[in-house]
Amino acid sequence: MAAPVAASLLPYVSFPPPARSGATTRGLDLGSLPGRRRHHHLRLHRSLLPAGTAAASSPSASSSASDLGSSIGDALGGVEIYSSATGEPVLFRDLWDQNEGMAVVALLRHFGCPCCWELASVLRDTKERFDSAGVKLIAVGVGTPAKARILAERLPFPLEYLYADPERKAYDLLGLYFGLGRTFFNPASVKVFSRFDSLKEAVKNYTIEATPDDRTGVLQQGGMFVFKGKELLYARKDEGTGDHAPLDDVLNICCKVPVS
Repeated sequence: MAAPVAASLLPYVSFPPPARSGATTRGLDLGSLPGRRRHHHLRLHRSLLPAGTAAASSPSASSSASDLGSSIGDALGGVEIYSSATGEPVLFRDLWDQNEGMAVVALLRHFGCPCCWELASVLRDTKERFDSAGVKLIAVGVGTPAKARILAERLPFPLEYLYADPERKAYDLLGLYFGLGRTFFNPASVKVFSRFDSLKEAVKNYTIEATPDDRTGVLQQGGMFVFKGKELLYARKDEGTGDHAPLDDVLNICCKVPVS
């Protein structure tokens, strides 16, 4: 990309593609977007987080007690998402051994978000380390399986580890941030500019066509979670666009916990 690169990328990081009929000339009908989605958030209890990891590194990791509490694994296990490889529905509980298996569950924003292409590229390049530790990588994004395949083919990213959550069910359950403020105006989003070379490399084959047809999906933020069986070992919610979990924290959890 030609200089100034930051200026050329910012519209893609911030704004969705032009909307179809019924939208404003800015490409996004703000009146149609909920200011705050009304759903039951799962607020992760501080005691579920390992000392010295997410709770120490980000305010998004700490939280209050919730109604679901330690049953988060059971609750997430019943959530249906879609395989990008086959387009078929699958339950989270079928993706890894629910007794002793280790899994890193990375919830991206949407498949048309350049910052998520960057995160997906980092996860892809780290997959060998996950494999050697016996850890299953599960990457989930907002959009349809067809949109997921665009990212997988152009980035590229292995289809068998990529899943679609078009209705954002997992995002709702985990209480991940959503809204205009988090997406466009949160100070945490400026972190992406410290990873500019990585971002530029990841979007070489980028296309905005991967953006979900449901424009509300562009207001969804992601997060990172590590499970052993149904037990939650690590949780971090992205404060803003591009505010991804420190990968070293995730790898430390994966390496320190014995895998049966």
